[in-house]
Amino acid sequence: MFARTKALLIGSLILLGPHVALAQTDALANVQKRVLTLAGARIVAAAAETEARRLNTTGAIAVVDDGGNLLYLLRIDNTFPAGSYVAMDKARTAATFRMPTRNLEDAVKNGRTSLVAVAEMTPLAGGVPIVIDRQIVGAVGVSGAANAQQDEELAKVAAAAIK
Repeated sequence: MFARTKALLIGSLILLGPHVALAQTDALANVQKRVLTLAGARIVAAAAETEARRLNTTGAIAVVDDGGNLLYLLRIDNTFPAGSYVAMDKARTAATFRMPTRNLEDAVKNGRTSLVAVAEMTPLAGGVPIVIDRQIVGAVGVSGAANAQQDEELAKVAAAAIK
């Protein structure tokens, strides 16, 4: 009986062997992935800061990687202290939801109020993904400018600063 079980097991391995190898091969892929560096994050934040100063406004600017992890934070003098946290939340939301936070704010305004129950999301305008070669490499969030529209404008300028 043991010999028969052993023969069945060996036969199964011979039949399934190529399929198991194929499944393992499909589990990994060679992919070219762009990565936002600290130097790149500084360029993004500097663009927002320059535009804010041109507009004579304040703001906190947060830059995150594609997973929403903070790379760089800059808070212009006289920006309200909580602006830093809100900017980080906006940037994290834009990166992890892969869209501008304006889209989420508009969805809430248009009746999708259940979205506010999602703890990982800040549905406030001012978070914009950073896209390079059609890949999201990170995001920038701005909070504390004159108004929400200006937060978003500064974030768009910042996201476009790196190509």
